Amino acid sequence: MTAIPAAPELHTERLLLKPLAPEDAEQIQQTFPRWEIVRYLVASVPWPYPPDAARHYVNNVALPAAAEGRGWFWTLRRREAPAQLIGVICLLDEPDNNRGFWLAPEQQHQGLMSEACRAVNDFWFTVLDRKVLRVAKAQANDASRNLSNRSGMRLIRREKKQYVSGELDSEVWEITRDEWLQVKQADGV
Repeated sequence: MTAIPAAPELHTERLLLKPLAPEDAEQIQQTFPRWEIVRYLVASVPWPYPPDAARHYVNNVALPAAAEGRGWFWTLRRREAPAQLIGVICLLDEPDNNRGFWLAPEQQHQGLMSEACRAVNDFWFTVLDRKVLRVAKAQANDASRNLSNRSGMRLIRREKKQYVSGELDSEVWEITRDEWLQVKQADGV
């Protein structure tokens, strides 16, 4: 049986994607608990966010999933400030839920998440050799929907889902490996 690769350090033009580590919990706890970040996340995210929630998530959810080959988790950092965590992105081996992310509001609308998604999508398709990437999102999350649309994904299903902000219309978007490779080639990545 082939070993499932761990999350490697990834680089984009402006970002450093470092594999999640236990010591990241403190910065996540400081940056993450803001309504602008959590409102469109799945309802299993506790809100209000408890004081030890980041440590619990990192040590009891994310790192065990990574160790079992069911998840790949990275912290997002600007190359010019590698000590400062500005967000998290992950890939998950779950039906219809293969990628998730959050980014500090003051870092949004600069194309940083598009860069991070390109890097992890490439890992998903070229290293993990997956056939399709699917992501679920709240329909009201325009920024996330626009990112999926710009990256060549297409809407395949609508449904209702529970989010931190309540029950919302939800969408599932997908892109196949062949489609991703075409997008990658067209982008010159």
